[in-house]
Amino acid sequence: MQPHPMPEFGSFSLLLALILTAYNLVVGGFALWGGSASGLRITRIPEATWNRLGETARRAGIASFVALCCAAFALVWCAFHNDFAVEYIRAHSNIALNPAYKFAALWSGQEGSLLLWAFLLSAYGCVLRVRHRVDMRLSAFASTILAGIQIFFVLLLVVAAPPFSIAPGPVAADGAGLNPLLQYPEMVMHPPLLYLGYVGFSVPFAFALGALMMRYPGEKWIHITRRWTMVTWLFLTVGIFMGAHWAYSVLGWGGYWGWDPVENASLMPWLTGTAFLHSVMMQEKRGMMKNWNVWLIFSTFLLTILGTLLTRSGVVSSVHAFAQSAIGAWFYTFILIAFSVCLFVFFFNRDHLKSENKLESLVSRESSFLFNNMILLAACFTVLWGTLFPVLSEYVQGSKVTVGPPFYNRVNIPIGLFLLFLTGIGPLLAWRSTSLRSIRRNFILPSIAMGITAIALMIAGIRPWNDGDEMQSTLFSLVAFTLAAGVITAIVEEFLRGANVVRTQTGKNIFAAIILLIRRNTRRYGGYIIHFGIVVMFIGIAGGAFNQAREMEMTAGSSFNIGPYHLVCESMTQDSKPEYDTSYAILDVYRGGKYVMQLAPEKRAYFAGTDHEQSSTIVALHSTAQADLYTVFEGINPDSGLPIIKAYLNPLIAWIWIGVVFVVIGTFIALAPNLVRSAIRQRQEELAPTGPPAPSLGPAVLAKADHA
Repeated sequence: MQPHPMPEFGSFSLLLALILTAYNLVVGGFALWGGSASGLRITRIPEATWNRLGETARRAGIASFVALCCAAFALVWCAFHNDFAVEYIRAHSNIALNPAYKFAALWSGQEGSLLLWAFLLSAYGCVLRVRHRVDMRLSAFASTILAGIQIFFVLLLVVAAPPFSIAPGPVAADGAGLNPLLQYPEMVMHPPLLYLGYVGFSVPFAFALGALMMRYPGEKWIHITRRWTMVTWLFLTVGIFMGAHWAYSVLGWGGYWGWDPVENASLMPWLTGTAFLHSVMMQEKRGMMKNWNVWLIFSTFLLTILGTLLTRSGVVSSVHAFAQSAIGAWFYTFILIAFSVCLFVFFFNRDHLKSENKLESLVSRESSFLFNNMILLAACFTVLWGTLFPVLSEYVQGSKVTVGPPFYNRVNIPIGLFLLFLTGIGPLLAWRSTSLRSIRRNFILPSIAMGITAIALMIAGIRPWNDGDEMQSTLFSLVAFTLAAGVITAIVEEFLRGANVVRTQTGKNIFAAIILLIRRNTRRYGGYIIHFGIVVMFIGIAGGAFNQAREMEMTAGSSFNIGPYHLVCESMTQDSKPEYDTSYAILDVYRGGKYVMQLAPEKRAYFAGTDHEQSSTIVALHSTAQADLYTVFEGINPDSGLPIIKAYLNPLIAWIWIGVVFVVIGTFIALAPNLVRSAIRQRQEELAPTGPPAPSLGPAVLAKADHA
């Protein structure tokens, strides 16, 4: 068979991308130096010449995106045309694979995921180079730094992990296929979203490093990158929770987060990125925490690289890690170089980062942001230590010591509760200092809500002192529910307080006033909605303290109870499909004697394109706001020959996914510009043409409205 030229085209595109990226890095950096005051003085070359040279570097950066587009297209073409001469395609796809999963196979392996990383980074860089013209010199610095990051990944693709390598020997008739665990709709979206989050943090990192290099005045770089950072944070958030939902729906263990090293790898930059989004407000408002913010974004970027290393190098063992390779040394070297550059630039420019103000009171919004940051970083350090400890123990002792979920839960549960507490009180505190009168006014209703909730829960039976070994988890749920009630009350109170001001001024009803309030200050009230979503997620997490599980060998006609549900086995069936063999049970679900629905948990064995069996679990799920009924076909008991059905009852878990929806909505609102002018001023303008001049409301009232 005549080989297709597309693999050669893909390899050529990667080589071209490497050359263009190198030109962008070297010539762009040279042009920045030559266009500086010292460069102009030494070279005596006109600034316009250096600008033209920098323009060629910018265009080379855009062209590198086009080249990587061609490389990505070539790999997609090879996958959909079943070109099994390409070793990567033979290892991760086959003829019978669903087209959607053929596409997903492109990032299921080492080489494809690195190509995705490089492609997304070049896309971010292209957007920056085409549209970011707020400050041309700062954008040029950021563009050059992005080129430095991009050249590492493209070099990996050309030298260490080429995706278009031709398999030795004759062309295979079929490929090995995609790992069955990855053949799930969410896996088409989860990795790209996660990588959009990982890669996206490169942009604010590049701006922060560039601003520090050129000793950029003020906080303009923060204003430029605010939306970049929020969009990136949103991608990472959604990617993490889509991965959690995949683990919940596919792996068949009844949970969604197991403190797996790859899960931890995505959580760590999310924690530092969240801390950064909060602390930059202190720099914007008060000119504080400049050093802190620079190192937060530096750390976030370095953690994304570490996350990619853990996910794709095989350094740690993980059910989520579907790629193994020996590229760890490349990543270690890059992390060391990147950290050294950050440290060097910071050391020589640290005097530029002096705070303009100091913390004036522990009871202030500044202090809440500071405590928030410390808590998030404590959580990040805990996760980092637990993730790397097995690797360090193996290196030092020669044996790998595993750190399990009990360690993470023991340390992070108090951290999470304190973070939930700060989520509620932070927005209620004033800048600089909060008066005692303000504290009484803002905290009385949340305190009452917490007291009522705690009493009601204890009356309902949540009494940790009676639960013996389960006391810790029950205590966590009691405190979490109590704090959640207080935080939700505080958020609702803030919306109503502001809406009442707007309603008084405009005459609108309460719902229209709330919408107008949000549109006037999207950043603030979008943030409140995000906080509300986080609280809802905490409620879902706290429900895990009351999980139930039941396992039973079943035949047609057998039954068992779990919680309020009664499960009756109608039949057990075995079948063969073109891609797999399957065994599944038909379970009738009853509640209170009434028929609810039918569930069919399934076990599949895949043979297509492989010389060994690969299995996957298909979970059958009945989900309500109150609880999830989660059923799994565990397999056949080899001793009795009977199928095993395991059922879980997971209270409130749907609230986690609902909370994510609120986080997404809140982020979109926070990203939107303020669409409406001050309601008071708008009302005055409306009245002016048709009647006497509107009475002056005074600066105090106007200030109150703007605050709202």
